[in-house]
Amino acid sequence: MNSPMLSAVHADHAAEMSMGALLLDSGKLNPEDAERVLRMQKETGIRFGEAAVRLGLVSEDDIQQVLARQFSYPYLQKGQAGLSPKLIAAYEPFSPQVESLRAIRSQLMLRWFARGRRALAIVGVDQDDGAALFAANLAIVFSQLGEQTLLVDANLRAPRQQDAFAIKPRAGLSDLLAGRADLDVIARVPAFVDLSVMPAGTLPPNPQELLAREGFRNLNTMLESRYDVVLYDVPPFHVGVDAIAVASRAGGALLVTRKNYTRISHIGRTAEHLVDAGCEILGSVVMEF
Repeated sequence: MNSPMLSAVHADHAAEMSMGALLLDSGKLNPEDAERVLRMQKETGIRFGEAAVRLGLVSEDDIQQVLARQFSYPYLQKGQAGLSPKLIAAYEPFSPQVESLRAIRSQLMLRWFARGRRALAIVGVDQDDGAALFAANLAIVFSQLGEQTLLVDANLRAPRQQDAFAIKPRAGLSDLLAGRADLDVIARVPAFVDLSVMPAGTLPPNPQELLAREGFRNLNTMLESRYDVVLYDVPPFHVGVDAIAVASRAGGALLVTRKNYTRISHIGRTAEHLVDAGCEILGSVVMEF
């Protein structure tokens, strides 16, 4: 039987080899450079990543990204994957803003998803309050937790998520509800293995009616059976009752407001209408931009 010290050495060596393999796979190192790193590592006894940085072959950001992959916490470097730079959870996971997102995620896990609920509507009170952007970033941090996450763009008037996640034009929610498509409309986000997006699809002339149909209730039930977290991005409350139709099916809503922009009276009216429709308000967040 190996001693604890020997086991620790073996485990550390495996982690170092994994670091090297990941740097090779990502194209950050070529085989010749990897050999240089291994020689330096053998001579100095330092870690593989530290040796690669000292030799000027990779950056500290490269090492942090590989470490994130080793610990199943994926994120991207600026410019990677072509996603919107506003998806800070993807590109700046250690920023104060993303720390706030993770705090919100923790509250939602405890107060909503731990109760067996799966779906949640992200409801903006007014136009341009940042609700779509918040929903996208929240979906990313849920997926980084290892939760199978689906972001549904239920804004059938002015959808945003297809562009944010660089998804090529395709059928989506509206086409599915109209019986013209199936669950193949869901797109996996390659950079985040636990994240999928259902785009809005063809802009219909009757978004309110589509979302109010029994077919949407059945769809939500199906999605809840397949995913740990289903987040709905909906149109701002003031443009119509689409948000109520979606939130009442999801059962819960998180309100999004904007600092020095959203009126207190509008927040109260939105919450009142949602509660009257049988939706539980989990709280509100304030965007500042």
